[in-house]
Amino acid sequence: MAFRTVVLFRAAPMLALAALAACGTPQEQCINQNTRDLRVLDRLIAESKGNLARGYAIVHVETTETEWIRCEPSFIETLPDGTTRRHPGRLCLDDVTHVESRPAAIDLGAEKAKLASMEKKRAELAKAAGPLIAACKRAYPEG
Repeated sequence: MAFRTVVLFRAAPMLALAALAACGTPQEQCINQNTRDLRVLDRLIAESKGNLARGYAIVHVETTETEWIRCEPSFIETLPDGTTRRHPGRLCLDDVTHVESRPAAIDLGAEKAKLASMEKKRAELAKAAGPLIAACKRAYPEG
């Protein structure tokens, strides 16, 4: 069973992240910059835990298909005699990218080892982040 989503703007998520990175107080920006690796690792740990709970991974596969899309909108034209005529618009062929989520087999032993390794690394990063967060709070006090 595949979940299908049309990807309309591939750059939109990256633009949203860039806009969010520009938001926040200087202190928040400093903390976010210094804890980026920790947040990435948290997402990977959550994904690995989900894989182990399910017993399989989920991979995202992009496919491109040529489809008919509306490239010119429909409209209603009023003729000189007062009657109207509907123009259905125009369809064009265009390449549309779809992302499908598919199950994938994994080596559960290797996944457990990977999870343990990531959790160990997370503890190291969290310990190292403490002084960095404190420095950000000193450099950019709030309130």
